[in-house]
Amino acid sequence: RPASATRDLEVIQSTCASPALTALMDVPFTPAFIAIIFVLHPSLGLLALAGGSVLVALACTNQIATYRRIGRAHMASSEAHGFSESAGQRAELIRSQAMVDTIADRWMELRNASLIQAMRASDWNSGLSTLTKSFRLFLQSLILALGAWLVLQGQLTPGAMIASSILLGRALTPLEQLLSRWPQLVQARQSWVSLAGLLETTGSPANPTKLPQPSSQLIAKGLTISGGPGTPPILYNVSFTIGPGEALGVIGRSGSGKTTIAKALLNQARLTVGEVRLGGASLSQYCPNALGTYIGYLPQEAQLLSGSIAENIGRMAQNPDSQLVVAAARKALAHKMILTLPNGYDTQIDDPKIGLSGGQRQRIALARALFGDPVLLVLDEPNSALDQEGTEALNAAIRAMKSEGRSAVVMTHRPMAISECDNLLVLEAGSVKAIGPRDSVLKAMMKNAGDIRQAFANGGHS
Repeated sequence: RPASATRDLEVIQSTCASPALTALMDVPFTPAFIAIIFVLHPSLGLLALAGGSVLVALACTNQIATYRRIGRAHMASSEAHGFSESAGQRAELIRSQAMVDTIADRWMELRNASLIQAMRASDWNSGLSTLTKSFRLFLQSLILALGAWLVLQGQLTPGAMIASSILLGRALTPLEQLLSRWPQLVQARQSWVSLAGLLETTGSPANPTKLPQPSSQLIAKGLTISGGPGTPPILYNVSFTIGPGEALGVIGRSGSGKTTIAKALLNQARLTVGEVRLGGASLSQYCPNALGTYIGYLPQEAQLLSGSIAENIGRMAQNPDSQLVVAAARKALAHKMILTLPNGYDTQIDDPKIGLSGGQRQRIALARALFGDPVLLVLDEPNSALDQEGTEALNAAIRAMKSEGRSAVVMTHRPMAISECDNLLVLEAGSVKAIGPRDSVLKAMMKNAGDIRQAFANGGHS
């Protein structure tokens, strides 16, 4: 929703800067102008009131006729825009798998549907706007004719006749402008409602009391995350403790809940039951920005932002501390690799001439996670794109964290990634299957695997 929220904000901004808002502010003066016309002559006032009522009726008709059409056009446009953004983020996959033509065809279908809905709403609004303008001009001519007749009857002066025509134009012009800009106002209202709903759901950011840097002791108690009605929980009663200078390896099959635990440790997952404490305090007691400096995180995909390598390692600070950036790169054993690039630390991530590999991006992301000496390191499938050298760098970083009295959590299913782990937690379907010292857990798992193989060898009767 953030992308659509940005578009909603832009719609509101453009509406506030358009004549539509001015017309909306002028509408309350319409009754005052009609009242002055009544003072000039009751017959002219009744004609102006009748004409204004017709325009209000046309405005109501326009609202009924275009509101749903504009809403459908807005939704269709958002769907087409979202599909385009999604395809753009996966351009390499689309090209490599020969999906360019099919993706283009699907986008054209969505775009055409959006344009058709927009044109239908525009046609309705244009027709009613044209009718409104024609009626206003007719009404001004009619009030001049009535005023001339009243002048001939000696009931009105020529000056009052001209004044009534001018006042009627001033009274009805805002209504006409409002009708011509009606789709913009309706779209702005829909954007306002959508944006307000998002902000109400998100809520105001917490601003808790600033706590000192915590110790690296991590305690997770009874972590449970519901999967929704009728579905098994994503996590169920997962508990573990990590002391200073220790590393915990979390292993399990795909979908067993490893990434969900990583999100829980980052306070990015809503727990149904349970809590996570770092240095004795629950994660909710820390300011989100401060918590991000205490916990280093390396996700499955090395997600880097547009900017230089130094800026990415320095977590996109405007002027990152060069010494801290280089220190983090050295801990990730990425310093020499970065120096081999044409512009070193000033190399732009999106430079097509460089073409950083997946392993290089992963090393840079690891350096970012180590930036600022966090007390806890959370690694989610950290060696998914690393070669042998990158894996050694990863293990060296974990060793360094442990030697400094800091802790680490490694989610993986590769044996090399747990070589530096002191304890292992085995997940199965979101629950703890085994937990304990690494060698003991591995030995028990190997024994169970041997028992199963022996059972099959005996014909399944063991």
